[in-house]
Amino acid sequence: MIERHFADLADAAARTSASAATIEQWGRRLADVLGSGGRLLACGNGGSAAEAQHLTGEFVGRFLHDRRPYSAISLHAETSALTAVLNDYGEQEMFARGVRAHGRRGDVLIALSTSGRSQNVLAAVKSAHEIGMTTWALTGPAPNTLAAICDGAVAVESPSTATVQELHLALVHALCSVFDEVTGVTAGGGR
Repeated sequence: MIERHFADLADAAARTSASAATIEQWGRRLADVLGSGGRLLACGNGGSAAEAQHLTGEFVGRFLHDRRPYSAISLHAETSALTAVLNDYGEQEMFARGVRAHGRRGDVLIALSTSGRSQNVLAAVKSAHEIGMTTWALTGPAPNTLAAICDGAVAVESPSTATVQELHLALVHALCSVFDEVTGVTAGGGR
């Protein structure tokens, strides 16, 4: 079983590597947005929420080398606000309301969903479009609704949710690596 999982992971990773140019483009765009004072918002449910929080943590903290912090917010991580929104407005609004509170024209929302059908994630993307934000998706197999409504998407072609999530982490790290390269972060921590 373990060997089969690694074989499936390697196969899906080989197919996903075709998205390298997209990740390169996203990293460059994100360097422009965050470098000019914009912010990154991210959202997802379950394992995708963990990946979203991992992503934003890399920008507020650092990826490989020391650098200044950038504005990045994982929309599920503020539990008091999230539970209040869930209680008062329902599941559908749990991320959309955060987008409307924190997002500004020109900011970026990265939406993660292994199915590409999570209604609260779709609602967040729709709210981001209303504001004038750029929206990117990391999803599982396409076609799916999330990939279709975002400005850009990388769809991991695998029937395994675990494999999709594992490759989303690899894509998160690739995005951070491009960002650091574009912003000139070096091993010494500076530009």
